[in-house]
Amino acid sequence: MPTGFVARAKDRSPRWMKDTANAMTRAYAVRTADQRHLPDFLIIGTKRGGTTSLWNYLIQHPLVMPMYPASRGVKSPGYYYVNYGKGDAWYRSHFATERELDRIEEHLGTRPITGEACPYYMYYPPVPERVHARTPDVKIIVTLRDPVKRAYSHYWERVGDGVEDLSFEEALAAEPERLRGEREKMAADPMYYSRAHDFYTYRDRGIYRPQLENWFSVFPREQFLIMPAEDLYGNEQAAVDRVTEFLGLPAHPLKIAERHNHLPAPPMNPDTKEELTEFYRPHNRALYDLLGEEYSWPA
Repeated sequence: MPTGFVARAKDRSPRWMKDTANAMTRAYAVRTADQRHLPDFLIIGTKRGGTTSLWNYLIQHPLVMPMYPASRGVKSPGYYYVNYGKGDAWYRSHFATERELDRIEEHLGTRPITGEACPYYMYYPPVPERVHARTPDVKIIVTLRDPVKRAYSHYWERVGDGVEDLSFEEALAAEPERLRGEREKMAADPMYYSRAHDFYTYRDRGIYRPQLENWFSVFPREQFLIMPAEDLYGNEQAAVDRVTEFLGLPAHPLKIAERHNHLPAPPMNPDTKEELTEFYRPHNRALYDLLGEEYSWPA
């Protein structure tokens, strides 16, 4: 049956039918979890930094497996934060089986790899140790975006999601109060998910050095590829080639270089832009000193 027909039929299906099908698929995948391959790579962020685009470019490669089932179009199960209590078998259920990897390796001569992409992984403090406990050799990809533009894009995403009714300036001012006590709750309860920490950290998420240092305290630097999102936006193929080389894969031409989750937005208030630019200067400098290289952002 043609793939397009299946997709159209699925779109017409009522919600209960979709939920039932998803539950049956996940139950099967959990039953076969011990036959499934944990991820070889993670794309961990930053939020609004091209992670969705990069993921969709990578899974065009014949040796990069989509998450299971591919029809869901999922880039991450969000396991290492909100779904951590569901356990290892549930997490494994989202990846390809070893038999499937064997089949592709026999056909193409190279073993494919698995991965996931979740921008909250970079920012949520417990994630590095949780990842290391399961996949200590995983390769980690980070895209970092100009923090001023990142904050503004993050804000407009929340507006579009219907969860932000403040102006950008009001939201920046409200951020400390929204986060008050949330980090303490997270530290006290490993299973506590802070919606405020995930949703409303417009300013704080652009302070990159402490986030990377948290990861560097657990994983060696050679397991990281870090690049500015502007490189990805400027030349998708060159950026993807850099990533595939890091992952030990042959280069592969992109068939579709469409930018995913792009959000048109009105111009930022010039005074707000200037304030954020000055705020981030020392943090950008601290990042450059950590990485030993500089990007195009003011410092």
